This record gives sequence, structure tokens and C-alpha cells, in this order.
Amino acid sequence: MLSKVYLEKLQALLTAMSESESGDIARVAKVISESTMKGGLLHMFGCGHSHLLISEAFYRAGGFVPVNPIYETSAMLHEGAVKSSMVERMSGYAKHILDNYETRPGEVIIVFSNSGINSLPIEMAMEAKAKGMTVVAMTSMEYKSEKSRHVSGKKLYEVADYVIDTKIPKGDALVELDNGRYIAPGSTAVCAAIVNMLICEIAECYQAAGVTPPFFISGNVEGGMERNAGYIEEYRFRVKAL
Repeated sequence: MLSKVYLEKLQALLTAMSESESGDIARVAKVISESTMKGGLLHMFGCGHSHLLISEAFYRAGGFVPVNPIYETSAMLHEGAVKSSMVERMSGYAKHILDNYETRPGEVIIVFSNSGINSLPIEMAMEAKAKGMTVVAMTSMEYKSEKSRHVSGKKLYEVADYVIDTKIPKGDALVELDNGRYIAPGSTAVCAAIVNMLICEIAECYQAAGVTPPFFISGNVEGGMERNAGYIEEYRFRVKAL
């Protein structure tokens, strides 16, 4: 059964990622916690399917409250899948996107890009660093040998302050079908796991500092929306998507 093959491949990737990246995940969580405990936001950006990881972290049950999703619709699939791929390869656009959000020096941004070779996520990392932000790249180092599409010749991991390697193989799809064709991508599942590992580590950092970690609870349980209301009021003027 190919479905079983997929699960086995995915489990192997998750194990490999956990064994090699847990230390970096803990370090990134510490940096995020130090920033957000001082009133900062955790910003997130990704193009195409990578924007799904932003939604994984934003405004959901068990989700970290001070998350600012940078939703750039021109780089998302629902406004044209082919167009989003072309936008991701554009140069000179990241600054206009980031300037549309309030960011502060010392805040952290996670840039998601499976390949890490396209111009927009690379330039987003560069622009964020120019604003004094700490850049975390969530990317697959399996693409390290691929040529950058950015004019600088640099790839995302080369301009980030911290790198979390997703271990995703080139091409993303995990299961060989026939004649070298592959199906069933793994990047979303693995990156979602990393996001939630970060969330767990952040919560531990807050508790170690004697601070109650700010997390949403489900709005579908009694009193949920009422308990979340205070967080929404606190962050709605900095987090556009609220």
C-alpha cells in the first residue's frame, strides 16, 4: 500500500529532523521567547504552499498569541497558482511587503521556503535583517547545491541568523509511483511539526522565566472566546490579520 509507504517515509523524516534539529529549535524558541516577553511579535512569511505553515501557527487552539502572519495574497495560490510561482521569483518586491507591516528591531521573523532558492523569500530575509530583526530560515538543506535565483547568488540559509533544516528531499514528494514519478509531498507535515515543536519550547521558556505563556484556547469550548478576548484586544492593533 502506497499510503503505508508514505507514512513510513514521513515518520523517518520526522525522526531524522528531530534528532538533528532539536537543539536549533530550542535555541530559536529561546530567542523568540526573549523577544516576545519584551512585547515583540513573531512574524512569519512564506510563498505558495509555505503560507500554510503561517496559518498553522496563527490564531488557533493551542497557538502562540503574538504571531503576526505576513499574508501576501499575490504570492498565495488562491489568486493564481502559476502567478504565485512567478511572484516568488521576483526581485525588489519584499521591501514593499514588509514595509506594510509594523516591525521592530529585535523581533523574530521565520521565513519558510522549502528550496530556499527563490528571490522573494531570500529578499524578505535580507529586508528583515536590514530592519534589525532576527531571521530564522525553515528550509531544506537538500537544496544546498541548487543555484540561487536571487541576483546576489545567495540562498535563504546563507542570509539567515538561524536555520532549521526540514530534511525534505529535493522535489518534496516522498513516494515513487512509476518511471521516476513521485507523489505525496512531505514538507507541510514536517514543517507543521517543527512549528508546534517551537510552540512547545516557547511555552517552556516562558514557564522557566516565571511568566504565563500566552496561548489561545479553542473557541469551540465553553468560555473559550471570552478567555481569548483579552489577547485579541491586546494585539489587534499590531497584528493586521486579527
